[in-house]
Amino acid sequence: MVFLLSVSRVSDQRPEPRASDPGARQWKESYEATPERDAEFSTPSGHLIEPLYTEADLPADSPSGDRIGYPGAYPFTRGPYASMYRGRLWTMRQFAGFGTVEETNERFHYLLDQGQTGLSTAFDMPTLMGYDSDHPKSLGEVGREGVAVDTLADMERLFEGIPLGGVTTSMTINAPAAILLAFYVLVGESQGVAPEQLGGTIQTDILKEYIAQKEWCFPIDPAMRLVTDMIEWCSENMPRWHPVSISGYHIREAGSTAQQELAFTLKDGFTYVERALERGLDIDDFAPRLSFFFNSHIDFFEEIAKYRAARRIWARELRDTYGAKKEESMRLRFHTQTAGVSLTAQQPLNNIVRTSLEALAAVMGGTQSLHTNSYDEALALPTEEAVTVALRTQQIIAAESGVTATADPLGGSWFVEKLTDDMERSAYEYFARIDELGGMVEAIRRNFPQREIADASFTYQRELDERRRIVVGVNDFTHTDEAQMPTLKIDPALERKQVDRLAATKAGRDSAAVETTLAELKSAAAGAGNLMPPIIAAARAQVTEGEMIAAMQEVFGTYTEMPVF
Repeated sequence: MVFLLSVSRVSDQRPEPRASDPGARQWKESYEATPERDAEFSTPSGHLIEPLYTEADLPADSPSGDRIGYPGAYPFTRGPYASMYRGRLWTMRQFAGFGTVEETNERFHYLLDQGQTGLSTAFDMPTLMGYDSDHPKSLGEVGREGVAVDTLADMERLFEGIPLGGVTTSMTINAPAAILLAFYVLVGESQGVAPEQLGGTIQTDILKEYIAQKEWCFPIDPAMRLVTDMIEWCSENMPRWHPVSISGYHIREAGSTAQQELAFTLKDGFTYVERALERGLDIDDFAPRLSFFFNSHIDFFEEIAKYRAARRIWARELRDTYGAKKEESMRLRFHTQTAGVSLTAQQPLNNIVRTSLEALAAVMGGTQSLHTNSYDEALALPTEEAVTVALRTQQIIAAESGVTATADPLGGSWFVEKLTDDMERSAYEYFARIDELGGMVEAIRRNFPQREIADASFTYQRELDERRRIVVGVNDFTHTDEAQMPTLKIDPALERKQVDRLAATKAGRDSAAVETTLAELKSAAAGAGNLMPPIIAAARAQVTEGEMIAAMQEVFGTYTEMPVF
């Protein structure tokens, strides 16, 4: 079967210099007198860059004041808060997790001691896929790319010595997110911290799993029910918690363009809003707790424009389409992670420079929290030295660069404003195509975003292979005698330690309570009620993540993707 792929990228024709002000003719003559370098004057997403931008590039039918506005005011193009970083810096939230809970707890304490201001939890592949550490499919993967968490007892050890009432926590997990949230709520309870006092974010963005990351447990419809259950439960019980972090990061890591990342992420967000409204929730009760998670890729200005366009689109749609009345509902806030896909195994110290540029773009674009990748992550999980350099990168930007002194330093730049408008226009073009297919869920079933991303990824790789785009150390400026770099090694014995601990937990729990709570969970899944209360009850009885997932799969079934060619 052959699919015709349709993403538009750059043409080979160079743009004509603009002639829109009194000195334009003289500038154009001088410009054309000097030959251009043999290079691609376009973003990695394929957006052509003009040789000059002037105020004539701003749309005549949209006055700049209405389109750009002020920081902290609709449409929030210039930032979600009036004072931005003069009032409060972004949260420095380094992603961490490996081995068993003891090793990750030690890394958490280390990062907090180094000045990190929030925790971000990476789970291993079995946990992300809903398997316990003793499942046959978990063999060789336990603790390898994140921390293994099977039970409430594991979560208690993970946050030992960390007062949950005084720190915000991010958890990057999607299909089993409701279960991990239940574990976290019960850890808070054991510390005397009520759910309404817990602050943080859990990713829960199941739509981008079907689009890009491919970690799912259930078919789309019951998975969407779980997301809506979490939004509803958190809006009633956890007012400081973000139950969904709508994620463009993994869409971009899968090979999308910046325009696709923006469009697919926002459309996912609108879909969650629509499901919550169908549930009968009031938009202003839940929308303020929706957050976003974007990639910061290597093209400095394109990324800044992406963030600014995202805020403007979200504000407009929440107000005009979904009827939000509160500014808090229209105010898009986001976490950023620098681009893992931009890191190279060749000359890995170059990654410090890449990450610095990407982090600076995130800050100039107005992020609320930030993870900076470590220079050795193309080789292995980061060492303490590498993660410290990554954290120091944020601290140097905050303390030494001067970019935090004013809100939206690039606001009013003709180039940045034109890029922001172009980003917005591209997003709406994608929204229209998705709506023609019947909405985002139906578009995913028909593999539309998956094909668009596959085509963009193929095109970009071809440009690298043909050396139309340069990655330093990979297809130019290379070394043939690179020295080996020390990397973090995960002790294989940690897997046996985790499996043995799981066995001990199962042996010591109340088996009658396990059976009762699992039966109640299955019954609830077969009905229409909110699944968070029975999940919390099962977690309290030390039912494992894998057991809860398997129980719900008996009701919901499983999911198999139609491959994209």
